[in-house]
Amino acid sequence: MSWIELAAYLGTGVFAGLIAGLLGVGGGIVVVPALVWIFSGAGFAAEWSFHLAVGTSLATLIGTGSASAYSHHRRGAVRWDLVRILAPWLVIGAWIGSAMAGLLDATWLRRIFGLFQLYVGLDMLFKRAQVGARKLPSRPVLGLVATGIGSLSALLGIAGGTLMVPFLTRSGLDIRRAVATAAACGPSIALAGVLGFMVVGWGHAGLPPGSTGFVYWPAVAGILLASMPSAPIGARLAHTLPLPVLKRIFAVLVLIVAAKLLWG
Repeated sequence: MSWIELAAYLGTGVFAGLIAGLLGVGGGIVVVPALVWIFSGAGFAAEWSFHLAVGTSLATLIGTGSASAYSHHRRGAVRWDLVRILAPWLVIGAWIGSAMAGLLDATWLRRIFGLFQLYVGLDMLFKRAQVGARKLPSRPVLGLVATGIGSLSALLGIAGGTLMVPFLTRSGLDIRRAVATAAACGPSIALAGVLGFMVVGWGHAGLPPGSTGFVYWPAVAGILLASMPSAPIGARLAHTLPLPVLKRIFAVLVLIVAAKLLWG
């Protein structure tokens, strides 16, 4: 690994951590497209670069997600009863999502992620006020929704908060508990997804040294080294910077990335 490549991983980690702390946006939104471009620049096989980016992103989320979950737990905001119900289904969903990723080529994986980026960018720009909340669904419905969220999260290389938080708030949880509970669910998605990407990527020709299946460990180490200390800095800056303006700027950047992935 060159010094330029290492600097790129560290820079990605700093930016992902700051954005996560500032805006509460999951690191996968930043990490996956950044890794795709870094891997392409490093000469990794194009047919596996997106798979490798998604699997590597999930591996970084084990560390950052666990730190975030612990922080919310210390404040007593996590609904652990819900986590215990959701986690097994999230794990099953993450295995399904990683298996689906193994069946898709890089072009389709890129398009799916681009559509997700488009959704996130538009949601951040035009998010409407929350309407009246419903009651928490039954266990079968919770299991079905969790399986779907786990599948899509693993397929996209995210921890699931972007999908889980709106569902929980519409199901009667206040926003703080929804965010905390989603954060506590994230590590189970990430860990299951990583194991799935390691298995489906095992033995493929063209993967770089230092990878296990579709997980590239030097990138994981570099990103975590920078993202874990930068996230608390972003959280502190959130109290002093104009967040609505920053959120709109970031949403535009996300939409540009989405356009690049979909039509570039």
